[in-house]
Formats: sequence, structure tokens, C-alpha cells
Amino acid sequence: MSVASPPRPSSPGASRPASGASQRAQQKADAVVLGDQPIRRPDTRSPKVMTRRAWWLVVLNFLLPGSAQSLAGNRRLGRVGLTATIVMWVLVLVAVAMALLWPTMLGTLASNGFVLLLVQIVLLAYAVLWVVLTVDTLRLVRLVRARPGARPAIAALAIVGVVLGSGGAVYAAQQLIAPARELIASIFTNNAPPVPPSNGYYNILLLGADSGLGRDSMRFDSISVVSVNADTGAVHITGIPRDLAHAPFSEGPMSELYPNGFEGHPSSTCGWGPGINQLMNAVEICQPDGGKDIYPDAAAQSSTPAIEATKSAAEGILGVEIPYYVFVDMKGFADIVDALGGVDITVQERLPKGGGPSYEGEPAEDWAIGWIEAGPQHMDGDTAQWYARSRYTTSDWDRMRRQRELQQAILAQANPANVLTRFQEVAKAGEDLVQTDIPAGALGYFVELAAKAKEQPVQTLELTPDGAGISTEKPTAEQYAHVRELIQQALYPPSPSPTPAP
Repeated sequence: MSVASPPRPSSPGASRPASGASQRAQQKADAVVLGDQPIRRPDTRSPKVMTRRAWWLVVLNFLLPGSAQSLAGNRRLGRVGLTATIVMWVLVLVAVAMALLWPTMLGTLASNGFVLLLVQIVLLAYAVLWVVLTVDTLRLVRLVRARPGARPAIAALAIVGVVLGSGGAVYAAQQLIAPARELIASIFTNNAPPVPPSNGYYNILLLGADSGLGRDSMRFDSISVVSVNADTGAVHITGIPRDLAHAPFSEGPMSELYPNGFEGHPSSTCGWGPGINQLMNAVEICQPDGGKDIYPDAAAQSSTPAIEATKSAAEGILGVEIPYYVFVDMKGFADIVDALGGVDITVQERLPKGGGPSYEGEPAEDWAIGWIEAGPQHMDGDTAQWYARSRYTTSDWDRMRRQRELQQAILAQANPANVLTRFQEVAKAGEDLVQTDIPAGALGYFVELAAKAKEQPVQTLELTPDGAGISTEKPTAEQYAHVRELIQQALYPPSPSPTPAP
């Protein structure tokens, strides 16, 4: 393609000289030529010329929507298409630059429901515009004037172009942006301003509960505290046994009720033991007002009295401030694993699936509905769920270890490429699986921390007799003090001494 304008062949009937303004307009219209023919006013009697012109217009419409109209059709429509295309490319380049230079800002914008809705509308509008431009391009190419053998290929290329371009915009709007907006709206309902990190860390209470297996209430089966370094993204997970007794509370309403630690309740009408997993009974199930008098602001903060009480206990045990929680219902746990395409786990010993023995001493072979064999396993959601649940042939400590393995396996599987390709499934599973009080305004910052966290190993500490030297049945004040020392050493390891110069 060149920009030279050779003398235009005279057409039949062109006897009158054009006015100066008309001549200039005509010369401008014919300024772009293809071979020796102007692309706007070609010799329509030549199939060769019209075929070559058709290929160029269709390709230009795909590469730069609006350019075909600017060269050979309605220039006003062409300006609209070119402007929209340039704006879209600028937005893409800005997003890439923000991802590289200001990831927190990009995460903040991407977690804003209004921004996502605006992006969705823009993408859908651009998709409609691309279809209009493609239809108009097919009109401009005048397929009937092209060589008969080239007509199907030209039409097919135009269709493929609009499917890739407009279809891609629709896919992004409906399959990525819309589920993300719905997911954020359903999970992140807390509109409070984000809190700053505590002593350089964000500490998040991670709760796993199981409302299945014939239970009449939900209890916290898995209790962990995830500590994320606010600068480096380094992650430390502390596992708290669900039966850990006589937990001390941080300052607040629970410490006023139980100044000597959680003691349980021996009542015959509403009894519970001293384990930390019984806090839901103590605070909600057995309270006439469901615990609203203890934590009246819990609902407004997207939390519950039982969760707030468990936060207080975890703070008292570990000696750290815990502003947020993430709650996962194990009944829907299988969905997220399946949405991610499964997880890879190396099973240390053969584990039974099933609800357990019907009488004391019943062999697992009699009640098991299936087995998880030892060795490397690629687990689907159902298998992973039983891997986290199984406890009748192993200890609670082993089950805690397996739950921590699953957490890390899911983090490893939830890489950006995998989540993007399975986004609809992941988003749907997340809506039914997770609730949290992390405010939407903090998502951008946590997205950046998550990216840093994936680049380094996760450190863990289990509060078991072997892991932390603490008795779960009768822990002493000295043992709880020792746990707090271990946490301080894990979160703030001493800097290595400099090597003296020789």
C-alpha cells in the first residue's frame, strides 16, 4: 500500500470539470491506493482489483477496527471505530503498566464492583461495535465483484475475525468480569476501612467447619492463624487443635466472662467441653439471643459472635492481633478443589473414607465406604474432602497436618493461569464456600501480598505436644506463655550475625 495518488482513469460520463472544493475532496478520498487503484473508488469491473481490495479491508478490520471505514467507507463510523480501538489498547497498556509498577492500585480497581461493571459495559459495547464494523466491511468489499473462488475465503476470514475479536470481548465481559463482580459482592460485604498491619503482620483466622455428616450444628473443625508479612509476603501458618482446652482470651467481653480461660459448661441442658471448638455452642447455640449481647456489632462487621469469640481465643493463645477471618465450609470444600482441577498430595498412610465405626472397636474395613491409598495422589474434590476429614484411624495431630497440606496444595494450584482458565467454576465455588470480614477496600493490597507469598515457602507450626510442647487437655499458663514465645521467634527471627572480617 502506498500514499501516492496516480492520475485517476476517467469514468464514463465524467465530462463536466469538478469545482475546486469537490476536486480536493475527491483527491483526498483517492489518496490511498492499492497497487494502481484507489481503495475508495476502485475499478469495480476488475475482479482482480476487487479481490485484492477485499482481502485488505477484511484484514484491516480485524487488526484495526474502524480503519476499513476510514479508507473506503463512512469516515464518521471509521473515526468512532478507530477511537474506540485506540482507547481499548491504551487501557490495556495502562493495565499492564499498573500490573508491573502499581499492582496494589490495579488490585484495588479490579476489586471495585463499580469499576468492574463499567469495564463489563465497555467490553460489551466494543463487541457490538466490532460486529457493526465487520458487517459494514463486508458491504464495502462487494463480494459479488471479487473472484468467485475467493468469495467464501474472504467471508470466512471476516467471520473468524469477528468471532475472535468481538467474541473475545464478550467472553471477557461475561465469563471473567461478571463472575468476578458477583463473587466480590457476595463474599466481601464489609465496607469498613482496612486496618493497618499489626507489628508488621496481617494475622488472619482461618476456620474450617463441617455442617455435614449428620451434624445438627456447625463446629469449627480446623482452626489456623495465617500470618502474612506486610512487606515481604512471607507466610506463617499456626495450627490450633480444635480440642485445645482452657484457652485464654484477649482483652474484651470473653475475657470478662472467662478471666481464667475458657472452662466449658457442665449444664445438662446445654453442656459443652472446654475445647476451643466448643465456643460456637458457648456463644451462639446455647445463648437465648444467639450471642448478640456479647458481640452486638458482629453482624454489621460481616462476622458472627462465635467467630469473634474464636478470634479472641486465638489472640490470647498466640499473643497477636487478629483483625480478620476467613471461613470455609467443608461441606462445599470439594467444589473449590474440583474447580481448580484437583490437587496433588503425597499420602503417607492408607486412610478410610466414611463416617466412622458404629461401635467401639469396629474394624475400619467394615464401615469404610472407600480408601485413600498411600503414595502420590491427584485428588478430586471428594477425595480431598475425605483426606481432610479422616480421623478414626489416625490422631488429631495427623489430621491437622493433612489439612495444612491441603491448604498449601490449593495455594499452589491456584496459580493465575489456572484460575483464569477455570474462573467461572472457581468463582461459583467461592460464592458457596467462603465468607470473610476482609473489606473489599483491602483486596488490592492482599492480592499483591498473595503474589509475593507464592514466591516463597510457607512456614508452619502445629500447637501439639510434639510441635509446641503443649498439652491440649490440661495446658498450663506456662505452656501458653511458651507458645507465645515460639510465635515471636517464628515471626521475628533474629538477624544473622555478620561474619567477622579475617
